[in-house]
Amino acid sequence: MRVFVTGASGWIGSATVPELVGAGHEVAGMARSERSAAKVRSAGATPVLSDLDSLDTLREQAEAADAVIHLGFKHDFSDMAGAAATERAVMETFVDALEGTGKPLLFASGVAMLTPGRLATEEDPAPFSGPDAPRGGAEALAFAAADRGIRPVALRFAPTVHGHGDHGFTAVLTAIAREKGVAGYVGDGSNRWPAVHRSDVARLIRLALEDPDAARVVHAVAEEGIAARTIAEAIGAAVGVPIASIDPADASSHFGWIGMFFGADIPASSALTRARLGWEPVGPTLLEDLAAGAYTAAAAA
Repeated sequence: MRVFVTGASGWIGSATVPELVGAGHEVAGMARSERSAAKVRSAGATPVLSDLDSLDTLREQAEAADAVIHLGFKHDFSDMAGAAATERAVMETFVDALEGTGKPLLFASGVAMLTPGRLATEEDPAPFSGPDAPRGGAEALAFAAADRGIRPVALRFAPTVHGHGDHGFTAVLTAIAREKGVAGYVGDGSNRWPAVHRSDVARLIRLALEDPDAARVVHAVAEEGIAARTIAEAIGAAVGVPIASIDPADASSHFGWIGMFFGADIPASSALTRARLGWEPVGPTLLEDLAAGAYTAAAAA
């Protein structure tokens, strides 16, 4: 297949592109700079210099491709409304471009906040819809367009997609632990976070792309829920600082923007995904990556 990938040089995209190329797919990868284009090219793909605001280019690439994998997103926590509006516009562009073709449209989503306090499954609908919702209500938009002749597949990632080089949530928590001198957790730390290794995510994306009968929701989750206190203990051991309970009222002041997420209980299952696609995670666990120093060097830098 000829596949157009947004976010091709990003954290998940840079693992997905070589996975696709290695399986014989022809990949065109969006890159926002010459440096990103060089990364895409080195992975065996053709770079497309563009960004998420260039809707005409996105439309042209989608129309020329056999499938679209949309992994790009504006991770600007100071302007979440703007990020949601961009995501909405991009998804509307892809839906329009693929209408009536039967082509797959795989797009990044998440398991976080699907069903706080209980195990989320692939059968749980996303609670967000409308242009002002998180990620612009992308899931609801895509699934509502399924009868227009496209094959939408929501790629729901665990909030922690970990590995060496990760700059996401775990890296932020590690940096905060180094700065504050304690590895914190909220309350009693019993709330749970799912996790998955980046290499397992890349393989899952390929499997979902190649299976025309795959369900429209897949969960990229290897570990259903690791207690926040356990994560803090692993971070403390890696950084060399003690752990500490942070009062929920002080979570935002201690952790900053991530405080609103780290205290949430958001376990998630991937049982249906594994059964449908034959996917079994084989990468290191989050605690193994922390113990191996995957985040210590990043925090020091």
